[in-house]
Amino acid sequence: MSKQTIWPARSDGSRFTAFPLLKANGGRSRHHHHKSSFWKHSPRTVSTSSSSRYDFSDLPQELVAKIGASLSYHSLKTASLVCKSWCEALRPAKESMKFLTWGKQFKHGRGDFKPNVDNALKMFLKAAELGSTKAMVDAGLIFWERGDKDKAFPLYRKAAEAGDRNAQGNLGMWYLQVEPPNPKEAVKWLYLGSFQGHVRAQYQLAICLYQGRGADRNMKEAARWYLRAAERGYARAMYNVSLCYKYGEGLVQNHRRARKWMKRAADLGHSKAQYEHGLTLFSEGEKITALVYLELATRAGERAAIHIKDVIREQLSPTSRYNAMLVVENWRALPSSS
Repeated sequence: MSKQTIWPARSDGSRFTAFPLLKANGGRSRHHHHKSSFWKHSPRTVSTSSSSRYDFSDLPQELVAKIGASLSYHSLKTASLVCKSWCEALRPAKESMKFLTWGKQFKHGRGDFKPNVDNALKMFLKAAELGSTKAMVDAGLIFWERGDKDKAFPLYRKAAEAGDRNAQGNLGMWYLQVEPPNPKEAVKWLYLGSFQGHVRAQYQLAICLYQGRGADRNMKEAARWYLRAAERGYARAMYNVSLCYKYGEGLVQNHRRARKWMKRAADLGHSKAQYEHGLTLFSEGEKITALVYLELATRAGERAAIHIKDVIREQLSPTSRYNAMLVVENWRALPSSS
């Protein structure tokens, strides 16, 4: 991150104002001031001329706090130095960020912190009390992983209503997995998370639309959401996009694109994609590369790959088999968002 500009401390609550806008030709811009504007004129700058300035310190504290919720800790510290009003508005956000950071360190054992999920949960809950939606999601996830889905719900719900995309996606999946499930409510939240770019929400929404669960069945829209998640690096979505192109479901049939997406999913470690891509390579005469993907699929638990893999091995020389296994032993999956 680039270094932030540090504003001088303003303990007396002095104002931080913006310079008037100038036209490219050096003249004043035509900026009409409305009474409903968020900004208020500083008493020191009110004049009949067009050079009046805007007073940032008079922003509503609720708005400053909401903006601060999306900032990093260092950016929060910098913003707190703008004026006394901002310092007071951002104090809860700074405190919540501190507890959130400690929670993550406890959860993952970073720095001088030993892994301790109980302590992580305590930190997340303290940060959540101070309004951190990220902490609400992290605490909800711990409850979820422990099987306390009812305790996860209010945390997900509060963060989702505040606009957190991770919470919206998790809340949607919560509604699908609880007993009894509520698919319509799930689809509502999955849509909200998907529009904000939550990849797993996009993938899950696509499944609901494909199955007609919680919404009318819509193959084209399902394929569109699969494609969005695939373009963001989600391996499962890549596999389904490949199938959509292969069979012409929701997308115009295109075997070249189907092959491309199947290979991408396989290279990210998707076992079924490795099996399918291995079969494609074998049919194209690429036996050594086919053996590599089928061996990877077998090691990942795809038992259907075993027979065709053994057939290929019998057709290859010992040197070719050795080279294929050498590739397998050194293979590493590409990074994925899944």
